[in-house]
Amino acid sequence: MAKEIERKFLVRHEGWRAEAGPGVAMRQGYLAAMDDRTVRIRLIDDESARLTIKIGTGMLTRDEFEYDVPLDDGEELIASAIGTVIAKTRYRVPGGTHVWEVDVFEEPYAGLIVAEVEMRTETDDPVLPDWIGEEVTDDRRYSNFALATQEDKQRPDLQADTRREEQERSWPTD
Repeated sequence: MAKEIERKFLVRHEGWRAEAGPGVAMRQGYLAAMDDRTVRIRLIDDESARLTIKIGTGMLTRDEFEYDVPLDDGEELIASAIGTVIAKTRYRVPGGTHVWEVDVFEEPYAGLIVAEVEMRTETDDPVLPDWIGEEVTDDRRYSNFALATQEDKQRPDLQADTRREEQERSWPTD
């Protein structure tokens, strides 16, 4: 059984881009959900598809099972997704002994940038780069499932102009 141990943060400024690898376009949608589990389909660069099952109520640690599926099946499944299909570009950024995954979201969340770091144990203490902002690991509003399925009135304030203004205020000015 695979364990996903992951922390999630908002991104304060664009400093991560200097070290980032090439971006990977992703579209993902949720096919089913219960209180303690989700089933997600993800299309990667419109070239491959992966089905993921996550089990557990914790935001830091969950059981995770991933399976490659034929792209045609993935496209059919994503057409059946509940809620909004999330579109984002993911960048991998090395950081000490960890690799950060930085997700830059598209509409309706354009302007939202979230960084995740996977750890081997819950007690791992990754070095936080200066571009890392507020930790939102335990804030369910920032889970991809919540972004895809919550009503507008329940979503965090993620409109592009508001999020971009907050980020620009924290960007270096030199």
